[in-house]
Amino acid sequence: MQEAATGLLARVPPGTNVTDLLLARHRQDPQQALFAVKKDGVWTDVSAAELLGQVSALAKGLIAAGIRPGERIAVMSRTRYEWTLVDLAGWFAGAVVVPIYETSSAHQVRWILQDSGAAAVFAEDAAREAVVREAMEQLPAPLPVYRMSGADPDLAALGAAGAGVPDGELERVRSLATLADPASLVYTSGTTGRPKGCIITHGNFAELALNTAEFLPGILKEPGARSLMFLPLAHVLARAVQVICLAAGVKMGHTASMGELIEDLASYRPTFLLVVPRVFEKVYATARQKAQAEGRGRIFDAAAAAAIGWSRACDARDRGTGPGPGLVLRARHALFDRLVYGRLRAVFGGEVRYTVSGASALSPKLAHFFSGIGVPVLEGYGLTETTAPAAVNPPGANRIGTVGLPLPGTTIRIAPDGEVLIRGIGITPGYFHNDEANREAFTGGFFRTGDLGALDEDGYLTITGRKKDLLVTAGGKNVAPGPLEDALREHQLIAQAVVVGEGRPFVAALLGLDPEPLAAWLAAAGRPPLDLDDAAGDPAVLAELQRAVDEANLQVSRAEQIRKFAVLRRELTEESGHLTPSLKLKRSQVAEDFAADVDRLYR
Repeated sequence: MQEAATGLLARVPPGTNVTDLLLARHRQDPQQALFAVKKDGVWTDVSAAELLGQVSALAKGLIAAGIRPGERIAVMSRTRYEWTLVDLAGWFAGAVVVPIYETSSAHQVRWILQDSGAAAVFAEDAAREAVVREAMEQLPAPLPVYRMSGADPDLAALGAAGAGVPDGELERVRSLATLADPASLVYTSGTTGRPKGCIITHGNFAELALNTAEFLPGILKEPGARSLMFLPLAHVLARAVQVICLAAGVKMGHTASMGELIEDLASYRPTFLLVVPRVFEKVYATARQKAQAEGRGRIFDAAAAAAIGWSRACDARDRGTGPGPGLVLRARHALFDRLVYGRLRAVFGGEVRYTVSGASALSPKLAHFFSGIGVPVLEGYGLTETTAPAAVNPPGANRIGTVGLPLPGTTIRIAPDGEVLIRGIGITPGYFHNDEANREAFTGGFFRTGDLGALDEDGYLTITGRKKDLLVTAGGKNVAPGPLEDALREHQLIAQAVVVGEGRPFVAALLGLDPEPLAAWLAAAGRPPLDLDDAAGDPAVLAELQRAVDEANLQVSRAEQIRKFAVLRRELTEESGHLTPSLKLKRSQVAEDFAADVDRLYR
């Protein structure tokens, strides 16, 4: 199949915008809890009426501060309830909201403020405010900065300052924007070159939200549905999901610190979660390492095999290619459910019925593992330019290994060279003030994703790699690095894997160690800790990594297998400049910084 499409399930009335989603929810039930805020360890619900009152007050403050419809306001903050307030209040005031990752440098912040023409900035705390003020030193004029939290936050004062703005004026500016008008400028994460401001319209958010709610009722319309957001709201995926939850009436909570995540999952008990693959990889590796340290490694591995086998058997049954789990597998699965799986489900809060994985590829093995333990994984696909979700696996029709069906109002086409092209309600109208990028990004009304993929006979999309990431060895063999890298990252010691081999005689890899699992692995062997420099040359570590490479090589042909690897002596992180804020690998930067390591592999 070369093209698949899903028709619209809901239509957004003309003359409305994304703010009408909150108003509609308020009209339906003013007392419905739409958010929960953690205060002193206790989750306190925020009703639709309370939310609307807080948003309206802050929006009036923005109007009183001189923000005009169409002007841009920037937000630099971790994921928290105040982020949501500023986002919604900005839209109610007619503004265009510009997210900035909380980890951004002053140089990155300066570019976004300058390129977007921001009129004001909201900074989470004193530390982010300091970065913003440093960034503004080279701007033509300083911008007003409002602190969102800390000892003396500005949000309450800003809301109080807007008390004199009439309700009629707020309603006038709120209703000015049409579905075609910008709601946000989301800057691409910059895996290649300088970030571009991607225009996300009111229609992109609103139409996607209403149609996704209708497409996934088993997740979003279940009584008592609630989710905990811990991914950065600066990422369009998290933000789009939050708007979807608002449209569907799903109660949302926020976790600003990953250090608090486990505690918050246990107390909030979400029914579904938005997760990136690295979270699954870390949970699996940590659980396996803990089991090995406690002398239960064989039990864990047997339980993992049973979970994966169970999920694969169920997947085959659902596709009509198998009978489902057999008697012996059912018995083993039931046994391990009592011994192992329940404790793993508790990590996610104990009540998660579904997880949605996005942002990057998840290995089928891990998807089967988590689905098999009772934490079903529905993988989806999208980009900033598609307002995140463009395809997803629906509950009851999940096909692990694929990223699902086109969302309603979306058409996916496979170009002759294998590139995935997308047209639909979530597609950006273009990049802000960047005609050259716009010309390159579209063809015949379709957005060029840069990803390679295939559609099966039922319209399920499988992503096979990136056009720019494909390696061509000296022997002419095309190699997609993604599957090998995904398999390598499943190992507890490996945080990052970078497959290389462009124009070289064979495929090789750079491996980055994960310090915490490394320390635990060494301790389990009765050995003292090693820093990354020493570990990179340690015979036992190298032997363990070779086993990981050998296992990954089983998934590909001989010509695609990794022949040699090098261990990096420092971490690949966002701070080091090798990962984007959404944890995507900056291949060009890695290739530049570790060119000597690559050259040594081929001497």
